[in-house]
Amino acid sequence: MSAPEHPARAGAPGSDAWRCFCAGFLGLALVLGLAAVAGIALLDPYGLRAAPGRMPGPLMDGNQRFMYPQVVRSGAYDAAVFGTSTARLLDPRDLDAAFGHRFANLAMNAATPWEQASLARLFLRQGPAKAVLFALDATWCDADADRRRTTFRPFPPWLYEPDPSFGVLRQANWQALTVAGRVLLARLGLEKPRLRADGYGVFTPPEAAYDAARAAAHIHGGGSAVEDAPPAETEAAPQGEAMPALGWLDELLAALPEETLRLVAFMPVHVAAQPVPGSKRAAREADCKARVAAIGRARGAGVVDFRVPSPVTTRDANYWDALHYRLPVAPRIVAALAAARAGGGDDPDGFYRVLARPR
Repeated sequence: MSAPEHPARAGAPGSDAWRCFCAGFLGLALVLGLAAVAGIALLDPYGLRAAPGRMPGPLMDGNQRFMYPQVVRSGAYDAAVFGTSTARLLDPRDLDAAFGHRFANLAMNAATPWEQASLARLFLRQGPAKAVLFALDATWCDADADRRRTTFRPFPPWLYEPDPSFGVLRQANWQALTVAGRVLLARLGLEKPRLRADGYGVFTPPEAAYDAARAAAHIHGGGSAVEDAPPAETEAAPQGEAMPALGWLDELLAALPEETLRLVAFMPVHVAAQPVPGSKRAAREADCKARVAAIGRARGAGVVDFRVPSPVTTRDANYWDALHYRLPVAPRIVAALAAARAGGGDDPDGFYRVLARPR
């Protein structure tokens, strides 16, 4: 009678097969991973290779925090708009015609003042700016702006560094792979870019779909008719207390060349989103506006206030919700800024007030 086969020997063929499977699986995973990294690097979805004379590819990510650094690094624009979604409808082509410079609209959905300032610093490092427009919301007046630097939306600080080339490894993730796939589709003509090369995109619903009753419900009942809104306002600083974001604004304006056109504007939200006259919040906002006006006068910046009750901001038909005006309002803002730059005073119809005139 023969001795029983040793268990290890009995399982040897199966163990060899398992080892081969694991080795093959890991090898395939490694090859696919390297191919994905190489594909992302080749398609360059975040424009790490963008530089003067080398334009970035199509802008395909829905989060502008990842898209706009490459617009800046392209060097194709010597003027820019910084703000939130309340400034995104300002068409750079209208601004180009009004001021004679090459504008990019770099306003980001729900951007905090810190995020806006970070992008503005990158823009100023790129080269001499011919014009800048800081489009302000009430969050610039918040006492905790320095603490609430970002939102729940991812913010990639590595893209805002002077040299982002080492970010090639940071973008080895599923999000970048997805965006790279969209870039490929755009290059093949199978998908449209999310944004124009100058950062502009109409994010509000089509004008033909405007529903006055539904808009009124959004305006007076809360909620938003569009995808993104500026960050929620917190309790602003009591009158006389610190508003840290205004220090960043002052520093950015001070860093500009003497000949740069400087414009600062409080955006025209509906009166439903403005503080009630006579309230403590209204007093704090007035204090904030006075501080911004003082900064503007000291730095040679024009400061225009659209955040007032006016024929535009009191008319529901001009808005999708309490924060977002309709497309035809945008060129009126550009025209008003041009008039303020030309030395005009407050609008006779009350659309805006000039708090400081540009040099």
